[in-house]
Amino acid sequence: MNYLIGDVQGCCDALERLLAEIDFSPSRDQLYLLGDLVNRGPASLATLRRLQGMEGAATCLLGNHDLHLLAVAAKTRKPHRSDTLHDILEAPDREALLAWLRQQRLAVHAHGWLMVHAGVVPQWDLAQTLSLAAEVEALLRSPALGEFLPQMYGNEPAQWRDDLQGAPRLRFIINVLTRLRFCDAQGQMDFHTKDGAAGAPAGFLPWFEVPGRRSASTPIAFGHWSTLGLINRPDLLALDTGCIWGGQLSAMRVDGQRRELIQVQCAQAQAPGA
Repeated sequence: MNYLIGDVQGCCDALERLLAEIDFSPSRDQLYLLGDLVNRGPASLATLRRLQGMEGAATCLLGNHDLHLLAVAAKTRKPHRSDTLHDILEAPDREALLAWLRQQRLAVHAHGWLMVHAGVVPQWDLAQTLSLAAEVEALLRSPALGEFLPQMYGNEPAQWRDDLQGAPRLRFIINVLTRLRFCDAQGQMDFHTKDGAAGAPAGFLPWFEVPGRRSASTPIAFGHWSTLGLINRPDLLALDTGCIWGGQLSAMRVDGQRRELIQVQCAQAQAPGA
């Protein structure tokens, strides 16, 4: 059985309870975790060790918090006051865990679903999304990552161009796949607003509501956007249901035409706005 799981963010107890709820068996089941595996929750180290130990039974996407961990570990980014990454950074198996994290994906297409952490700009179709994600995945696994990490952060370029190259190209791809919420019809992104869909800035829409989106014929599953809440449409699954804020950790079983939502209630690990 195949399960798509929303943002865990270091809430390992909730993950274990969710696995118990679905009666998870690594020989029978395949998990797809939609990014933000770590940070802000109380047990990031235990979460990474658990997922690493699943080997082929878990396919993990990288979210903005996971990339933040790599930048902090490389000392190219300072920790935030709300970070809970110290247990990983001080762990004896730190380097093995970071090496494992660098092998994970930014986009996956399986069982009829394109899976990303955040979203897809309207100019990209399925094939281009996977191809561009693969460019970043290759960088993450290469010795060139250390040189790029200081250039990873920033909101520019704000719009896709096919002729983008180097760090601006890679930064844009990462911003789309791990940070996107709102964009306009031309694909220009807004990174300031974190409200739900009704809070779209003037001239912007939730990325999945932009008319003419080239990925519209591809069902897409994503996390990242806890203020959006659960969306369960034939063509769209939003599965970040605010575990660290005291919401739920959600899994959606997708087997052929069957769909089943499984959720566990989570203890509040961070106050909203922290």
